[in-house]
Amino acid sequence: MKNECTTEAELIEPAGETECCCGKKKERSPDEIRDLTIRLNRIEGQIRGIRTMVEKGAYCPDILTQVAAANAALGSFTKVLLGNHIRTCVAEDIRQGKDETIDELVSTLQKLMK
Repeated sequence: MKNECTTEAELIEPAGETECCCGKKKERSPDEIRDLTIRLNRIEGQIRGIRTMVEKGAYCPDILTQVAAANAALGSFTKVLLGNHIRTCVAEDIRQGKDETIDELVSTLQKLMK
C-alpha cells in the first residue's frame, strides 16, 4: 500500500486528480471513501451556509458560531483521516522497514499542530 500525501499543496489541486503533489497515491476502501466524502459534503454545506449568512447580513456572533462548528467538523475529518493513515500506510511501511515514514509522520503532525 502506498502512502497518501501529507503536504498542503494537495489541497489546491483540481478536482478529479488522483495523483498527489508528492507522487504518492492511497488506495481507499469504498467505506473509507464514503465516510470521508460524507464528512466533506457536510463541511462544504456548512461553508456555503456561512457564505449565505454573510451575504444576508447575519449577526456576527451567529456567523462565528457556525464558523466554530465548521472548524470542529474539519478537525474531526482531520482526525479520522490521520487515524486511517496511521493504521494503514504508516503501519504497512513500518512493517516493511521503511523508517523514513516515521519522519514523514512526524513532519505531518508538526504541520497539523501549528
